[in-house]
Amino acid sequence: METFGIEKLGITSPKMVYRNLSPAELTEIAIKRNEGSLSTSGALVVATGKYTGRSPKDKFIVDTETIHDKIAWGKVNRPISREKFNSIKNKTINYLQNRDIFIFDGFAGADKKYTQKFRVINELASQNLFIHQLLIRPTKEELQNFKVPDYTIICAPGFKCSPEIDGTNSEAAIIIDYEAHEILICGSQYSGEIKKSVFSTMNFIMPEKNILPMHCSANMDPQTGDTAIFFGLSGTGKTTLSADPNRKLIGDDEHGWSPDGIFNFEGGCYAKCIHLSKEHEPDIYNAVKFGALAENVIMNPETRELDFDDDTLTENTRAGYPINYINNAQIPGVGGIPKVVIFLTADAFGVLPPISKLNKNAAMYHFVTGFTSKLAGTERGVTEPQPTFSTLFGEPFMPLNASLYAKMLGDKLEKYGTKVYLVNTGWTGGSASSGAKRIKLAYTRAMVTAALNGSLDKVEFKHHDIFNVDYPLSCPNVPENQLDPREMWTDKKAYDVQANKLAQMFVDNFSTKYPDMPAEIVNAGPNPKY
Repeated sequence: METFGIEKLGITSPKMVYRNLSPAELTEIAIKRNEGSLSTSGALVVATGKYTGRSPKDKFIVDTETIHDKIAWGKVNRPISREKFNSIKNKTINYLQNRDIFIFDGFAGADKKYTQKFRVINELASQNLFIHQLLIRPTKEELQNFKVPDYTIICAPGFKCSPEIDGTNSEAAIIIDYEAHEILICGSQYSGEIKKSVFSTMNFIMPEKNILPMHCSANMDPQTGDTAIFFGLSGTGKTTLSADPNRKLIGDDEHGWSPDGIFNFEGGCYAKCIHLSKEHEPDIYNAVKFGALAENVIMNPETRELDFDDDTLTENTRAGYPINYINNAQIPGVGGIPKVVIFLTADAFGVLPPISKLNKNAAMYHFVTGFTSKLAGTERGVTEPQPTFSTLFGEPFMPLNASLYAKMLGDKLEKYGTKVYLVNTGWTGGSASSGAKRIKLAYTRAMVTAALNGSLDKVEFKHHDIFNVDYPLSCPNVPENQLDPREMWTDKKAYDVQANKLAQMFVDNFSTKYPDMPAEIVNAGPNPKY
């Protein structure tokens, strides 16, 4: 039996070893092993058990002398010793003995000058299907010449850690060893942990190559090649808004900005499915087909129809599929220097303008601040929208100091004259807790389109005194009253109270987390009036 070198990791007695099987083969094996079921659309449907979202408190970085001074240690980047890591790894390796092993050898980074080779070892065929579709798939020749990977990920959700013995916070552990180039994922079947471990690794590697890694989606005009990127946390609309039928999709989540332009880290998409409809998001809806993995989506056991509105297991229902399932995907996933940058936020207070224009200093302020609302299900324990500040719109995945990434973005905005907009995809006319509705997707799409095609360059803007941003007084295909957040509230005084409350949260967060930020950036932030 060909083992493809896994004995070097200590897996010396596997039951069977499979490498880079096709989606059809992996789907067939997963069904035979009762890992999931086939839906009428052809997607493989699985339930991930206890863990239906990322588990940030279970994420660790191996603390070694080589990398210690590079990491921004804290609540996000938690250290674990080499001894503890080796102990957990050895237990995981022993667990994998006499089991089927599924290997995927593939790439992260569509620009071949910066591509990194990843080997992913799974105990589940369904998770191997996921990463097969999410990373960049090698050609037959590339697979033959793959040789030694740059990083190896071992994913064994069936192995449960013992917090008292292993030094973890629960039975789950996601541990990155940047020095040994190894990643260990135990106890959680949520496939997002594999995806984000790759992202966290690229975010460590890329700055050393003068590339800004970004938690963003990206698309481009098929005629002009003009490129746009969309920053935002999970659930703010990165995937939805970048899947524009009039533009080529470069990628939905993770990119690098090099001196040549931008490039996708991935070869697939991982879309939220809750309330997914063919009417509002046809590209994503049609992508949940054979070869896709649907996580925690409820399926009628008799008809095998998917119910995208059912949140019985979680609101964080997901589908992983290759990017070529999107009709207008840009393959390979490379684009030019971004003409427009859009920061997406889901404001649960319902007070931010739906779109506003940012100058360079304001852009730096909001990039570092990363305000949004954690949406239900994206992390364990989050059951309703909560306001949060996530540095760089991706703090959980950024191992280095935030100022390093921020400076890289600021330098690029200044060098290329890129326009920046802040787009609120959250609530309007009231707060989320008051029962207000989210801003209509059709309006958000129209505003984004106007920002990308230059229509907003021709309209009048008004300054918002509290949030210190400029918002348009008109926008094609958007009712004018929708553009002024205060006008959407029946009780104007209540709006003022909420707006000032949020503005003060911005100020408090910024002064606490970034006390040494230059004055011109500090002054570009919100100004609470009382």
